Amino acid sequence: MPPLPLRFLLTRLAVVTAAGALLTAAAVTRAVGTDGAGDTPAPSPTATPANTAPAAGTSTPSPTTPGGTTTRPSTTQPPSDGPADGSDNGPRFYRGVVTARGGLALRARPDRGSPVVRVARKGEVVWIHCKTPGQDVNGNPLWYLLADGAWSWGTARYIDNIGPAPRWC
Repeated sequence: MPPLPLRFLLTRLAVVTAAGALLTAAAVTRAVGTDGAGDTPAPSPTATPANTAPAAGTSTPSPTTPGGTTTRPSTTQPPSDGPADGSDNGPRFYRGVVTARGGLALRARPDRGSPVVRVARKGEVVWIHCKTPGQDVNGNPLWYLLADGAWSWGTARYIDNIGPAPRWC
């Protein structure tokens, strides 16, 4: 059998290197931080769909109901509508609770035609990064960008805020 051409070997090496870089980036993205409510270390959200905010903050499992868990993003600052001095000191997260009876489909984009990333159960606490206008759902055009382990969009019609309203994206 003749030796493989150099171009074939270099192509194969490039593919293996790219795959290794992606795996390394995914592992490094799981940085450790605290949620501001305690000193519990937490891994960060790992998936960022195209045209959405970058992975910022961190997440950790936390019970919401007996036997159930959600993920909790965190920042070094508590959520607020905006900084007092007018500067933007980085990402903030807001909390909300899912109110949809059969669960809420969390989507890849802020519209009902986009792919479902996952389904959030009724009563599940989700972490909101920001809000944006999107497809109207039963009279409410707002959608929340959620950072609960995977970046996804949920309609504000079926997520009640806990605390202040999220900032605009």
